[in-house]
Parts: sequence; structure tokens; C-alpha cells
Amino acid sequence: MKVFYSDIQMRHDPQMFLSSGAPQPSPEKPERATRLLDSAKKAGLDLEAPEDFGLAPIARVHTPEYIQFLSTIYPRWQRIPGAAPEVIPNIHPDRRDCAYPASAVGQAGYHQADTACPIGPQSWESIRWSANTATAAAIAVADDASEGPSWAYALCRPPGHHALKDLAGGFCFVNNAAVAAAELLASGAERVAIVDVDLHHGNGTQGVFYDRNDVLTVSIHADPVRFYPFFWGHADERGVGPGLGFNLNLPIPRGTADAEYMPVLEDAVARVEAFAPEAVVVALGLDGFEGDPFGGLSISTAGFGQIGARLSKLTLPTVLVQEGGYLCDELGLNLESFLDGFGNG
Repeated sequence: MKVFYSDIQMRHDPQMFLSSGAPQPSPEKPERATRLLDSAKKAGLDLEAPEDFGLAPIARVHTPEYIQFLSTIYPRWQRIPGAAPEVIPNIHPDRRDCAYPASAVGQAGYHQADTACPIGPQSWESIRWSANTATAAAIAVADDASEGPSWAYALCRPPGHHALKDLAGGFCFVNNAAVAAAELLASGAERVAIVDVDLHHGNGTQGVFYDRNDVLTVSIHADPVRFYPFFWGHADERGVGPGLGFNLNLPIPRGTADAEYMPVLEDAVARVEAFAPEAVVVALGLDGFEGDPFGGLSISTAGFGQIGARLSKLTLPTVLVQEGGYLCDELGLNLESFLDGFGNG
């Protein structure tokens, strides 16, 4: 099987974010991609560079207003006297139906939910090629589907599952899992399921598809009542309109370990099977690891292998889209464990 990745994704190099109001070095560093790529190769995946698909895959998911913001905001920001070296918002609207500001500062507040997604001089190119990576993996899986269940790993950096249609947040700008799902639909699938196993709720993915019934969104994550993203990810969020009943949130207590996690994964799989999708996207977060810097869950390295093996038993064309998982000694081992479990499950 293949891992899709472009070195252009290394150019995004955020320097800081605020944690509980205090400036901290950003944990979403280029080195994450280096370690994950090395581990994907060790797991036996063949590296393939994605094509440039232009803006169309992104435009299926995000508003043109937002795409224009992402692609132009950095040079505009640099024209502001005394501006910070990265685009970081300092004001936010209290609603989404307000007037759209002409100011770069106002637009940053409108389109960036928090300080964890600073935009630097080459961020947009990395964001675009992260989406190209997800698109290429989805096309490869769709092309191989006629020969039976196939899968590919999209090493997407920056990650994407916190990005809504017009809002960045949580290190995420373009929702790569949603881009992959939209590509699978465009390639002929009638129904696609997204299973998010990141430590944090995939609020962006939920938001993109919340009123739709052709994509089922399922997220297992640390309970947001006291954990990022706080305002989304609760069990009573089930979708709206045609999407009612097509969103499942499975919040779990902080510190949940392998033995308690696997029954919840069974609940997620049961919902996917009831939806009867023709393809699956796995939003693969490795930050639920017991030694991850975010410290939310207690999944072991072996536990990621169990998660991969269980998801592979869906026996459906599957795109694995990289989400979280931050620098620790076991980061690469956790990916290898998941890939080995998925490939041999």
C-alpha cells in the first residue's frame, strides 16, 4: 500500500500559540511529518507524491470567502505597521451572521477560531499540498476499489479535522478528512463514513457534514466538557435537517486506556455498519497515546494496533488521513503499530 506525502507540507512552521493565555512553542512542528514518514516506510508503505489538483477539492468543502482569506492573508498582514510575524487573531465576532470585515485583522478574527493556527509566509502552500495529499489518497483508493477493499495513508500536515467550512482552529486550516470524503463521493461512492479516533473531537468534520445524509460522521474523543474544543463534541449532537441521525459523538473520560476504549470503538463500528457505506475515511489521531504531550487519554502503542485491526475488519475501501499526534519518542512507533494492525487485521 501507499503513503502519499509532499515535502511542501514542511514549509508551514508555526512558532507559537496561547495555552491558558500563556505563549508556548507550537507543538505542530515539521518534525512530526519527518518521523511519521519514516515510520510509514518502515511499515512497508510505498511513498508517492500527490499531484497538484488545484483548488477544486478544497472548494467542495470550504467557502470561497475562506479560501480567498487563506491564500491572501499573509502578505496583507505584513502591510500592517507593527504586525506580528505570523497571522494570529486578537478579536473574534460573537456570531457568524455578522457583517464581513474588510480589515485583515477583522478577517483573521472571523476565520481563525483560536491562536493555535498562525499563518506564516509559506503556510498556504503547505495547507494546499496537505489537501492534495488527502485527494491523491482518496483517488487511489477509489481507483483500486473494483479489485476489492483497498487502502492508502495520507500523511497530511498541517492536520485538518478542526477546520470548519470557513473557520480554522486547533492547528487545522483545510479539513483533509472532509476533502477525502468529498473526493470519494465525486468518484462514485453514494455513502461515505468518517471515523475520527483523534484525542480531540473532530468538530470541523462534524460541522462540514452536519446537515447531510450522504456522509456519516463518528468521533471518539476525550469528553469536551473540560477539554478542547469545548463547544462541540457532546453526545446530544446528532445532526440537523437531512443530517439528523448521521452524526455520532462518543465522548470518553480523560485517561481512558485500551481496555475501556475498545468497547467504545465497537459502538462506532456498529454505527458505521448500520450506515452501510461504500468507503471509509479514518481521521487518524495518535495523540490519544498515554505519553503524548497533550495527555488526554492513555492508549498504548499496542492499543493503536488493536484500533487499526478492528477498523480494517470493516473490509471497505479506506483512506487513512493523519490528524494529531505530537512529538514524543513513541510517535513513529504508534503509527507503525496502527498500520501493522490495519494491514494485517
